[in-house]
Amino acid sequence: MKAMVLRTLRTPLALEERPDPVPGAGEVSVRVEACAVCRTDLHVVDGDLPEVRLPVIPGHEIVGIVERLGDGVTSLAIGQRVGIPWLGHTCGHCAYCLEDSENLCDHPQFTGCTRDGGFATHVIAAADFTFPMEGFDDPAAAAPLMCAGLIGWRSLKMAGEGKRIGLYGFGAAAHILAQVLAWQGREVYAFTRAGDRASQDHARRLGATWAGASEDKPPQALDAAIIFAPVGELVPLALRATRKGGRVVCGGIHMSDIPAFPYRLLWEERHILSVANLTRQDGHEFLKIAQAARISTTIKRYPLEAANRALDDLRHGRFQGAAVLVP
Repeated sequence: MKAMVLRTLRTPLALEERPDPVPGAGEVSVRVEACAVCRTDLHVVDGDLPEVRLPVIPGHEIVGIVERLGDGVTSLAIGQRVGIPWLGHTCGHCAYCLEDSENLCDHPQFTGCTRDGGFATHVIAAADFTFPMEGFDDPAAAAPLMCAGLIGWRSLKMAGEGKRIGLYGFGAAAHILAQVLAWQGREVYAFTRAGDRASQDHARRLGATWAGASEDKPPQALDAAIIFAPVGELVPLALRATRKGGRVVCGGIHMSDIPAFPYRLLWEERHILSVANLTRQDGHEFLKIAQAARISTTIKRYPLEAANRALDDLRHGRFQGAAVLVP
């Protein structure tokens, strides 16, 4: 197999040849058809996450074909297309797992962070933590659903049933969630960097009611705001734009520090929430919705060997939607 490997934090990934991986009990070997590039991959490379195990193959938005079954695997079949997300395994016995909060597991494994991921031609995954992908005929278009879509869906569940939803940072997750919200009949308010007309136009094409700069006040108070950009300074701005009793959901795994802000922005029973990882139930729910809503992802394809270029393009916002590696 070929893989793009992170050996030292804050250094480029290196292309390596390795023996094809062999699945253990309860695992499957998957031939990677596509792996989307997530902002969390940047956090892995940049050393922002203390959990990172080195060396590691990044990538956790994987779609591929099952090639080998480990002992005891009966839920999947050779030749089946599957998706592999960020949450790679949970212990199953901590207090959080026992109360159906496996996303908060005390002893988790994360794909592309604490176990090797999909910036490769092959990957090993726990069979119980893969999603069947029947009906998703373009693996590259489906790959961003495995994290951008899933974390967007969990964030929306936490945001509640309000009609007016603000999305701060109009990248991979927001461009998927905007389509879900439009399908649900809700209003999307898209917030981008000042002057980022390309992202604002992209949001309007996907059904946004309004698009503007993060510093702008929307024409209507928001019922909830979801922050996808890893920028703590957005929290007070989102609170300012949100109605009494509204919610601000921080949807990223890493965010810069939230600055001090006047208590009055939080007063009147506004809430600040964070989203951590996902549950498998989130995944099953969202993939049904993605098909029902006919989600169309905007992607830019890269060969596996161009993973460093894809990461750099993501860092500097050189494309709309999501970057996808296609081995």
